[in-house]
Amino acid sequence: MTYDETVDYIESIPKFTTKTSLDHTRRILDRLGHPEEGMKIIHVAGTNGKGSVCAYLNSMLMEGGYRVGLFTSPHLIRINERYQINGETVSDAVFTDAFDRVMAAAKLTMAEGDAHPTYFETLFLMGLLIFREEQADYTILEVGMGGRLDATNVIRRPLASIITSISLDHTEYLGDTIPKIAAEKAGIIKEGVPVIFDGHDREAAGVIRRRAEELGAPCFELTPGMYHVVQTSKKGVTFDLELRAQQAASCRGADGNEECSNAGRTTPDFALAGFMPDGRKTVRLEIPQIAEYQMMNASLAFYTMELLEKDHGIPEEMLAAGLSKMQWPCRMETVLPDVVIDGAHNADGIAEFVRTVEHFHKDQEITLLFSCVRDKRYQDMIRELVEGIRPDRVITTRISGYREVSEDELAELFRDDGAEAVFSEPSPERAFDLGLALKGDGMLFCVGSLYLAGELKAYLNDARRN
Repeated sequence: MTYDETVDYIESIPKFTTKTSLDHTRRILDRLGHPEEGMKIIHVAGTNGKGSVCAYLNSMLMEGGYRVGLFTSPHLIRINERYQINGETVSDAVFTDAFDRVMAAAKLTMAEGDAHPTYFETLFLMGLLIFREEQADYTILEVGMGGRLDATNVIRRPLASIITSISLDHTEYLGDTIPKIAAEKAGIIKEGVPVIFDGHDREAAGVIRRRAEELGAPCFELTPGMYHVVQTSKKGVTFDLELRAQQAASCRGADGNEECSNAGRTTPDFALAGFMPDGRKTVRLEIPQIAEYQMMNASLAFYTMELLEKDHGIPEEMLAAGLSKMQWPCRMETVLPDVVIDGAHNADGIAEFVRTVEHFHKDQEITLLFSCVRDKRYQDMIRELVEGIRPDRVITTRISGYREVSEDELAELFRDDGAEAVFSEPSPERAFDLGLALKGDGMLFCVGSLYLAGELKAYLNDARRN
């Protein structure tokens, strides 16, 4: 099949198959010769921030001179974006070749009575083939949804497991409470494999620590008290990260109380070096994102790389340089002067977005461009945006598809919640141009959906080519 035919087929998969098991994925891997075996893999789960953590890891490993495979989702413009080798999207030819081989293996299992692989399962299996063929030194895998039942969880022995912030999202699949969702995310933890996680939510942290204890997995909990802002500007954030020696040899709560039976146990394979006599050391880091919540994502990635230093051998100053060069499209990305696109699309993402924009609203007028899909809690998102930011003007648009919400419905919700200058425009491209015209000397923030972010990025890319 051609590339376009391949994409059309993949996009049609949800229409004729249902969720499969990890055993199903393993049976196809048997036919493919288990390309994952022998790979050095870092596995990343979480509700928000997992893509950013993957991007930070990717940047640090590339800075260290390694060839890195990166698998993330969703894509913004073209489906190939889910697969990168050293920051470059794989070619159409590489993509279609991997698809042909996955489907050949899948047809053999289907002939024995197995189901067709799911959309995400197909893409994940393709990624494993791509990274093996491209001879990646390290592979970074982002979980699609959840963790315990996610196709990526067939990986038996990653170098490390990372769990980012956890909040209520995909509740129809993962559960309707933080502990339930945390249990699904903690499903990626493997026996003896270190798990590094965001411990700011105490309920989620408790679930993760208990699962790590059950499996004898060294756990390393990061909390907001471990990093401190030095400077925030339109170019990014400079902060100090305080590492604690005890954190590297225990499974403790943020309050220092022992909460796991392996607390205080030394973990020589994952020891951190360079601590002061008081068991602490501070590292100054710079990130090119303007959102302060990215400090946690950068810290998770940096801490993981420090733990794995014996494997990769990259000096600390080179890791810091890699962090400062990270690029991750549409996550508080400045695409034009004073124009930012962010893919925040759930409660926690919007809350962090509001905190960032508030910082800049002190000095500048704020224009919002917003759209959302129907299966998100867009009424709550709009209320929080209006109450938290009090934007000077708002433009609503629509994302076409079966889950679309009209720009007029969104505009009316903004007005009902107190926004005064509200404009609606069905075309995202024309809505963006309107935002540029209206923002004046202030800032334009585009938010509400990764689908909106993708459409705007495609529009900007076309404009630059022309």
